[in-house]
Amino acid sequence: MRREICICDCIAACRDSIVTQTRIVILMHHRELCRTTNTARLAQLALKDCEIRVRGQLGTPLITEGVVDPTRQTLLLYPTPAAKELTSELVLSFDKPVTLVVPDGTWGQAAKVAKREAFLKTVPHVKLPLDRASEYGLRRGAHEKGVATFEAIARALGLLEGPLVQERLEALFAIMVDRTLRSRGIEPVA
Repeated sequence: MRREICICDCIAACRDSIVTQTRIVILMHHRELCRTTNTARLAQLALKDCEIRVRGQLGTPLITEGVVDPTRQTLLLYPTPAAKELTSELVLSFDKPVTLVVPDGTWGQAAKVAKREAFLKTVPHVKLPLDRASEYGLRRGAHEKGVATFEAIARALGLLEGPLVQERLEALFAIMVDRTLRSRGIEPVA
C-alpha cells in the first residue's frame, strides 16, 4: 500500500494490545501465498501466537509437527457436518488452553483440509454462530455464509478470549478493507 494508507502502525498497535492464551495455526493453501486479498497474513502479523503452515505444494508436505499438543485442546474451525457450534458454554467445558486450527483458501480448498489431513481426524470440529454476514468487500466467496479467514479468527477469539479481542481485531480488519478499497479508487460504503 502507499505510505499514506499503510496499516503497519495499526497492525503493531493491535499486536501490542492483544494477549491471548489461544494459539492459532492457519493451514494456508499454497495458491493463497501470492494473493493480495489473503487475510491470513494479516492475522499472523496482528496476533503474537499465530502461525501459517502452507499446504498443497507438490513435493512439499504440510508440516504437522506440534499442531496437536496433548497439553492443549486442539480444535478445527470449519463448519463440517460434525462441527459443534462454538459457544461460551462449549468454551467453558475446555480444561486446557486452545489451539485453533484454521484452514485458509477458497471455500473449496478449505473444505478439503478436514478430509485430506490425517492428523486432524481426531480433532474436534467447531463452527461459528451464523449471527452476521462477512464485512469483507475485497473478495467474494462461493458460500454466502462464509467469512474471510481473519474474520473467522476474530469471531472465534471473541468467544474464546472475550469481546475486547474481537473488537480490536475487527477494527483492524475494517481499516484494512477501507484502505485497500481506497487504494483501488473505490470509496467504501459508510
